[in-house]
Amino acid sequence: MRAKRPNTTLKTADKRTEYLASVQSRVGGAYDRLAPAYRRSLERYRYYYARKSKILEHVFPDPGEVLEIGCGLGQNLAAMRPRYGLGIDCSEQIVEQARSLFPADTHPNLEFRCMAALDVHTLNRTFDTILVVNAVTEIPDLRSLFKSIRPLCNPETRVMLLVHNYILGPAITLGGLAGLWPRFPRQNWLTKFDLGNLADLAGFEKVREGYDMLVPVGPAVVSDRVNRYAPLIPGVKYLCGLYYTVLRPETPRGDPDDVTVSVCVPCKDEEHNIEGLVERIPEMGRGTEILFVDDHSTDRTAQRIREAIEAHPERNISLIDGPGQGKGAACRAGFAGAKNDILVILDADMAVMPEDLPSFVEVLASGKGEFVNGSRLVYSTEEGAMNFANIIGNKLFAMLFSFLLSQRLKDTLCGTKAVWRKDYPKILEAHAHFGKVDRWGDYDWIFGAARHNLQIVELPVHYHPRTAGQTKMTRRFRNALVMLRMCGVALRKVKLI
Repeated sequence: MRAKRPNTTLKTADKRTEYLASVQSRVGGAYDRLAPAYRRSLERYRYYYARKSKILEHVFPDPGEVLEIGCGLGQNLAAMRPRYGLGIDCSEQIVEQARSLFPADTHPNLEFRCMAALDVHTLNRTFDTILVVNAVTEIPDLRSLFKSIRPLCNPETRVMLLVHNYILGPAITLGGLAGLWPRFPRQNWLTKFDLGNLADLAGFEKVREGYDMLVPVGPAVVSDRVNRYAPLIPGVKYLCGLYYTVLRPETPRGDPDDVTVSVCVPCKDEEHNIEGLVERIPEMGRGTEILFVDDHSTDRTAQRIREAIEAHPERNISLIDGPGQGKGAACRAGFAGAKNDILVILDADMAVMPEDLPSFVEVLASGKGEFVNGSRLVYSTEEGAMNFANIIGNKLFAMLFSFLLSQRLKDTLCGTKAVWRKDYPKILEAHAHFGKVDRWGDYDWIFGAARHNLQIVELPVHYHPRTAGQTKMTRRFRNALVMLRMCGVALRKVKLI
């Protein structure tokens, strides 16, 4: 009889588990010994720690419920003011100091526990935001960390890794040896490409990234200005002390056939396009409502919409009175009463074909993106659809906004966009935050998506000459000035920290 081979897989797994546990235990022990010096370091390098907290507040304006892995003394959690914040650290002494700095009676929304990073999957709940701040390099197996984090994520969760720039590794080690700061445990210095690869292997994708902290010491009045503007200079950002990336879990959101869709069509003197819109906007998913917003038309647009409602009882069509303040305000009026899962904007000129709308719904439902922006500048445009000056202007502004938002955009003024209704409040918040400069509403949507870390995806569309009526995009010089003002807003409120 053939001898039974011993099962070595379990023994190998046990050895690996023991090894990872021993490394985490050594890191915890090192921080137990460093605890007194760590608290003094927080005071000594006050500007450095305050700047890190400022980065987190900027990236997450509404963090919700937050988990911080490697929370240290809890200063980051406290600065973010989460609805609920849980900080874990592998050092019992550090955790005790965090509890004393932020006691439960004055900070009831904060909790601190002693726990190894690779054990977070045992928490048995999800969080809106998960932070790993300057702890990545001390965790023995990052792929295991990502696998432990994955059960804590819902589709809207954002994971932020903030790490020391790997090129500064030798300087940080030498500074510890010289007594300039505590001698931290042995570090794994990883490039941003290493981090991206490990995240990708674990089912996460990058939403945004950035560099900061060229100058890690005060006074703040000088250092803040250097740290705000220096990363804008080509090449200089790679010398900054910190690199951060925001990730999202790759999670399908639903079946395109099982969602409902609200299509908002802002109208200003579009009487000749109404019947064609009703006929060509497809029924999508389990139901589609068409929200016509008559924005103080001077022709018979409103009457044509009423006639379409009467002639097509099989369609769910509504007529909404717009405030007469431009497309952006008209869309806000239309979506105020929207009831369905996905919100889509379609311009009444049908220059973007209504038949393209199911593709926007499919992208959202697949989980490939959370905000879908139509792009007219991928395929060749039909003759007469857009003049040469507009094409060049759109391309230049798209390049500028891609830089300012740290997300690639090819076309910022395509009128067709889609977002989940549950994310729409983030768009409204952006309108209030960035000011009422944008009459078209396109930048409210783009800025809102970027500000709240939604994954922006561009969907190429074919662009045709309008079916009937006159274009509303006149006064090109004035429009260019408005777009330049929007660039300034994006620079101040999105790019600069």
